[in-house]
Amino acid sequence: MRVVVTGAHGKVGRAAVQALLAAGHEVTASDVTRPVWEREDPGAPRYLQADLTDAGQAFAVAREAEAVVHAAAIPDPTHNPPHVVFQNNVMATFNLVEAAVRFGVTRFVNISSETVPGFFFAERPFLPDYVPVDEEHPIKPQDPYALSKHVGEQLMDAAVRRSDLRCISLRPSWVQHEGNYERNLGPQVRDVRQAGAGLWSYTDAYDLADAIVLAVESDLPGHEVFYIAAPDNAGGHDFASALREHVSETIELRPLARPDASGVSCAKAHRLLGWTPKRSWRDYLDDNGRARVQEG
Repeated sequence: MRVVVTGAHGKVGRAAVQALLAAGHEVTASDVTRPVWEREDPGAPRYLQADLTDAGQAFAVAREAEAVVHAAAIPDPTHNPPHVVFQNNVMATFNLVEAAVRFGVTRFVNISSETVPGFFFAERPFLPDYVPVDEEHPIKPQDPYALSKHVGEQLMDAAVRRSDLRCISLRPSWVQHEGNYERNLGPQVRDVRQAGAGLWSYTDAYDLADAIVLAVESDLPGHEVFYIAAPDNAGGHDFASALREHVSETIELRPLARPDASGVSCAKAHRLLGWTPKRSWRDYLDDNGRARVQEG
């Protein structure tokens, strides 16, 4: 398929581009980063610089696509003014979806966020109603990032009502790769008290890329939402006891697939997408949360 990947220079987009190329798809990469006029590396995808908040640029990016993977976004609400985060994320998604509908794109993969329920960047903190969190959890966002991602999912709902576009929204947990595992997850491995809002959950960038390929190739109708997270938690902690001791004794604890389970359930992705993660924090870190020495 001819696939456009937006946000192609981010940690999710880079992994997605390589996985889609490896799967045999023709990829056009797009981001706001200025291109460099150099001889391309063999096999490098076509690149288009675009600001997707401009409708004309969004239409230009989507014009020849059969599928769109939309990973472009301001990735959190803490480093930009709130109105900038919301406007950028919502309008970029709106414009790209509008272009996809008008050009007859068949599949739209929307990279949403685990933050959608609202318990990550909330000004008035609150905890999930139950864990592991799944796609049925109530949605109560406060911050502009989670709210923008929730609106993005609603834009997918609207698109499938008015067109033949099929949409999948992926809600990845905190995305890690070989360059940031130690910095991000090392503290959680060493100290169980460092639960974070995601309750020790994380996603390997390359496992997420595998899920993106499955979503692009899926024939699922309508719009489906999937959480994407590793099955284990960072540190391999006994989830039930860690939750009660370090987070809350009042959160409803639902059945766990394993003692060291993640705070996020990906049962739906396993069932409907056929997604099975292959990587763990243990591939990158030792039991002290320090980077393993990579052979070769």
